[in-house]
Amino acid sequence: MHHKDSHQMAHRLIHNRVFPLLASVAAAALLVACGGGKGDTASQTAAKVNKEEITVHQINFVLQRQPGLKPEQAEAASRQVLERLIDQELAVQKGQELKLDRDPRVVQQIEAAKREIIARAYAERIGESVAKPSAEEIAKYYNDKPALFKERRIYSLQELQIEAKPEQFEAIRAKLAAAKSVGEFADYLKSADLRFNGNQAVRAAEQLPLASVDAISRMKDGDSMVSPNPAGLSVLFLVGSRSQPVDEARARPAIEAFLLNQRRAEAVQKDIKALRDSSKIEYVGKFAQPAPAGAASAPVLPAAEAPSVAAPAASGLDHATITKGLGLK
Repeated sequence: MHHKDSHQMAHRLIHNRVFPLLASVAAAALLVACGGGKGDTASQTAAKVNKEEITVHQINFVLQRQPGLKPEQAEAASRQVLERLIDQELAVQKGQELKLDRDPRVVQQIEAAKREIIARAYAERIGESVAKPSAEEIAKYYNDKPALFKERRIYSLQELQIEAKPEQFEAIRAKLAAAKSVGEFADYLKSADLRFNGNQAVRAAEQLPLASVDAISRMKDGDSMVSPNPAGLSVLFLVGSRSQPVDEARARPAIEAFLLNQRRAEAVQKDIKALRDSSKIEYVGKFAQPAPAGAASAPVLPAAEAPSVAAPAASGLDHATITKGLGLK
């Protein structure tokens, strides 16, 4: 149910028509159940698929979820969206003929999607009352986060996830301190029969986890950072970096969006806490027992197969890149 990379919409519309639609049959059925009425006039009908109609309203609903769409692209995109909706309608009709809409797994997915949509609508309603940050607040955030703006850098990073026991940590740290390169340290791990996997990426400051930005900004090229992970140790190497500062005027829209979303999240959390305090919540069975101790924090770099690893470092500070780095969803 989440949107991704609206800048590549045209490519996806043309090349990803069938399989994503088949995967979203449950969501499509939900949208119909949530108000895809049949009261549209003939002028609002875009196509007829057997006995069912696809309306302009349905096309516009999809287009409205593509904020990167330019006005001159709207006509072509609307036709491409219509083709997707036709494929979707055919899949829905066939699924209903096969009684897939009664399959317990499909019903469960529809109910889960319905709950998610209602909960998101609630969060959006709470967020509507939040005031936008002032110019002074934006300027303060800019000045308080030099690693993201005035002293912004593009980092070339390598990370090793090492499986090790606590009694091996001291020796690993000593070898890391003595190693002259990532390759030399990796050779030691191999010779010591220590299992590990590596990942590398180029990241702009705003594409790093917010909690890690300041620590990484203090590193010099060639430095490394060690932290525990559930299986052993994580070692982050700063292979190289280059300066690419961003002035306040350029950063202002992204800062405003971040602060506004942060306020909205805080408002929702406050309201949820009030709801919890005024509601009766009882944990049952194994969930009545205390939760186990939390796992160590996630690695700085995501796994190699994650889509964000393939993303190039940002050349500027736009809303999309800063929301990734600052933890917005």
